[in-house]
Amino acid sequence: MGLEPLEIGGHKIAPGESKRIELEMPPLYTNTHMSIPVYVKRGHRAGPTLFVSAAIHGDELNGIEIVGRLIHSKAIARLRGTLIAVPMVNVYGVLNQSRYLPDRRDLNRSFPGSRKGSLAGRLANLFLKEIVNKCDIGIDLHTGAIHRSNLPQVRANLDDPDVLGMAKAFGVPVLLNADLRDGSLRQAASETGVKILLYEAGQALRYDEFSIRAGLRGVINTMRHVGMLNKSRGKGHHIKPFIARESGWVRAAESGFVRHLAQLGDHIEKGDKLATISDPFGEVLSTMQSPMAGVIIGKQNIPLTQEGEAIYHIAYFKQPDSVAEHVELLQDNLAPDDLTQSS
Repeated sequence: MGLEPLEIGGHKIAPGESKRIELEMPPLYTNTHMSIPVYVKRGHRAGPTLFVSAAIHGDELNGIEIVGRLIHSKAIARLRGTLIAVPMVNVYGVLNQSRYLPDRRDLNRSFPGSRKGSLAGRLANLFLKEIVNKCDIGIDLHTGAIHRSNLPQVRANLDDPDVLGMAKAFGVPVLLNADLRDGSLRQAASETGVKILLYEAGQALRYDEFSIRAGLRGVINTMRHVGMLNKSRGKGHHIKPFIARESGWVRAAESGFVRHLAQLGDHIEKGDKLATISDPFGEVLSTMQSPMAGVIIGKQNIPLTQEGEAIYHIAYFKQPDSVAEHVELLQDNLAPDDLTQSS
């Protein structure tokens, strides 16, 4: 919370200074040098140290754009504390348009890693030691997987009051109390005392403007909540998020061609029809139904499925009927020039 010295990758960043750093990674087998791009901005006044990271999965691109817009936003001009913005963690994956690393491992299942471990382990260890362990809080930006879209949502340990406050401030309609996964960045960060939010929105290998604006607004809202920026003087509608303690996937009972009847953000009741699955002749083989009342927070986009494949991700609420209403409020709040305003 003070103005202690900060060093990343051998570079010292003084209070009041901004610096772009290339954090060296193992080279490609062509001897091409590789590095993680890091932007550091330190305020003149004391405050928390926050990291914002994107593309831990190399095909999740929305976060890259969110970080780029954050760096150039007028809102962070009068910063307290330190912002460490990392637009690409898995640079190898971005180059290959792949979720994974060249060793076929998932970086977000490889933390805390090891300096002498696999490529994934070495990269995880580097990012943890040089970035995460030097922060108080973090926001990790994600999208849905290939051919799957996610409704803007925050996943976090909502049993921690500080994390819950940050998650509510982020300002998206759905908060999901998510268990820590072994080897994840969120687990490794929490074990070192770093409070972390995971933002999920959109789909892999695509920019989604709504998800990008919601993410940028959410990061800035969180920075205001923790005292890194002045409180907003805007008049946007307040979004009261719904907290889900449970979620689940609805899977295809047959292989075939999917016709979606339900979409992201829809409130559905138990027994509601979600989709039909047909054979190549158009004959309906099965109808997918919701097992419980809730809100659709993720869905498959490609209209092809194999038996057992996950098609809809549903968050279960006690009072889900207003979530769609809050999604509309979020859209209304995201005017293009709102996020360029000074704090």
